[in-house]
Amino acid sequence: MKTLIPAALLVLLAACQPAAEAPASADAAPPTEATPAAPAAEPATDAAPASDLPAQPSLVVETLDDGAFDLAAMRGQWVVVNFWATWCKPCLKEIPDLTAFDAAREDVRVIGLAYEEIEPDAMREFLARYPAGYPIAILDVYNPPADFETPRGLPMTYLIAPDGTVAKKYLGPITSQELAEAIDGAPAAG
Repeated sequence: MKTLIPAALLVLLAACQPAAEAPASADAAPPTEATPAAPAAEPATDAAPASDLPAQPSLVVETLDDGAFDLAAMRGQWVVVNFWATWCKPCLKEIPDLTAFDAAREDVRVIGLAYEEIEPDAMREFLARYPAGYPIAILDVYNPPADFETPRGLPMTYLIAPDGTVAKKYLGPITSQELAEAIDGAPAAG
């Protein structure tokens, strides 16, 4: 009986993971009262399958304190689109690294998309403790950006090439070193 309980727990945990993707980091923490969580109800699932998404996704969002962010206006630069949440420990580890990466590279812009239900003032309080040096937008989890897959786990990051196409998608934590390697290894635009 003792071996059935861990086996049943593993089956339940496996059911929460995306198919054919790496499991979430063991660092992930459940939401607490101090950090607002994603809604209990299922977020939108009517997003188009990855194969139906446009090659050049559009994204226009109102950021918390930096005005409108329009992905199309970023053509000619690399853009890191990072879906994250305040309760996601791996996401929090990414913030200082993505901030430094955004500041260090003239050819890169980072946008943080908070995928959770949180009030703007609560997000500002959170960002006072965990400052991000790039724009942050709070997404409506029931109406996420149509040109991107609905996140099945966090963090979820897209690297958008200067021509506006998705160069790479990452499910799970990402480092600036991995992003730099993907950018520096990409074929030169012709």
